[in-house]
Amino acid sequence: MLKYFLISCSALFLFACKNDSKKEASKELNVYTHRHYESDQQLFNFFEEKTGIKVNVINASADELIQKMTLEGANSPADVLITVDAGRLYRAKENDLLQPITSILLNEIIPSHLKDKENYWFGVTKRARIIVYAKERVTPEELSTYEDLATEKWNKRLIVRSSGNIYNQSLMASILVNHDEGFAKKWSAGIVKNMARSPKGNDRDQVKAIFAGEGDITIINTYYLGNMLDSDDSEEVKAATGVGVFFPNQESTGAHINVSGAGVAKYAPNKENAIRFIEFLVSKDAQKIFALSNHEYSVNKNVPMSETLKSWGEFKEDTLNLSLLGENNKNAVILLDETGWK
Repeated sequence: MLKYFLISCSALFLFACKNDSKKEASKELNVYTHRHYESDQQLFNFFEEKTGIKVNVINASADELIQKMTLEGANSPADVLITVDAGRLYRAKENDLLQPITSILLNEIIPSHLKDKENYWFGVTKRARIIVYAKERVTPEELSTYEDLATEKWNKRLIVRSSGNIYNQSLMASILVNHDEGFAKKWSAGIVKNMARSPKGNDRDQVKAIFAGEGDITIINTYYLGNMLDSDDSEEVKAATGVGVFFPNQESTGAHINVSGAGVAKYAPNKENAIRFIEFLVSKDAQKIFALSNHEYSVNKNVPMSETLKSWGEFKEDTLNLSLLGENNKNAVILLDETGWK
C-alpha cells in the first residue's frame, strides 16, 4: 500500500513540476524584430507592465532573422516575428516560418488588405510611399501619379534609392499588379532614364539630395520625413522643411501603402502570449505610441495621426491586398534588373 502511495505522490509531484514549468514559460515572450525604434521599446515595456509577461527581444535585419529562424527549425525560441514591408512578411510565410492564428480582435481592427489572407501575418502600422519635391523648383500642380514619374518631363530630375531596397521592389510589384508586365517594364525603364544620379543611400539621403539640388523629386516613405522633422540634427530638419509632400494617384488607385507587420512563429513555445502581444500592438494605447513617436499611420481607425501627418492632409490609399506585393516580388525584381535599375 505504501509503495502505491509513494508512486502516486511521485506522479503528482512530476505533474506539478511540469505544470509549474508551463506556467513559468507562459510568463515570457520571445520577439524577433527588424524594427529598431524607440517607440518599440516603449511598447515592450508597456506590455510587460500590463501583463507581467517578460519580453525578450532579438534585434537584427529581416534577412538575418529569417535565416536564424530557418536554421533553428523546430527548436526556435521565437514567438513573434516583426518586420517591415509585406514582401518580407510574405517571404517568412513562404519559408514556413509562421503559423496562422485565429483572432476575432485582429480581424475586426485590421482592414483586410493590410493582413495575410490566411491570417499568417498582420499589419500593425502603415506607411505611404509618397513623392517629395523641391519647393523652389517644383509645384504640386506638376505632380500627379507614380506612372507620370517615368515621362520625359522628369528627365534627369528624379532621385531614388536602389532596386535592392524592398520598398522599391514592393512599389514595382504594385505597378505590376495594377497594370501588367509590359507597362511595368516600360515604367521602370522610364524611371531609370529620368534618374539624376545612380541610386544610393536610404530614404533620408534622398531628401537631403533633393534639398542640396542634386535632383528635383524623389520617392520615400512618410515616416522617414516625419522623423527627420523631429531630428536632433539641424541639417536633417533643414532638409525636411525644405521639401514638399505629395500623395500620388489620388484620382486612380491611391497612394502606395505598406506596413510593419507581425506574425506568430511556427514553433512558438508561447503561442497564446504571442497572439496576446499582437492584439496589444493594435490596441488604442499601442497605436498611439506608434503614431506619435514614429509618425506611422495607425491600422486602428480610432487612433488619430500625429500632428505632422495631419499637416500633410488626408489622402486616398491603394487598397491592393498587400499579399500580392510578396507574390509578385520575384517578377518585380526581374523587371527592375532587366531595365537597369541598379
